Amino acid sequence: MNASIKQTESGAVVFSGRDAVEVFRARTIASALRLYAKTGMKANRAYTPSNMLAAATQITGQKFKRGQYDQAAQALTDWAAGQSNLMVEVK
Repeated sequence: MNASIKQTESGAVVFSGRDAVEVFRARTIASALRLYAKTGMKANRAYTPSNMLAAATQITGQKFKRGQYDQAAQALTDWAAGQSNLMVEVK
């Protein structure tokens, strides 16, 4: 399947394909984990701490214990950065 992440001239970012959507998911969960670690506030009702850590484990393959929110967020960020082959430059 062709997957790509494109930024248009207007600044919109398009995540196209399963792999690209997984990058978006990783970035979103990493952000929610940082929010929870810093404030104790959940990004939404479904993003419980255990659900976010489980998603981080599923995406990165690393296991995280309760309280390792910053480590999981960093692992997700690193994983998403490693998917840079999906980036397409739009002119």
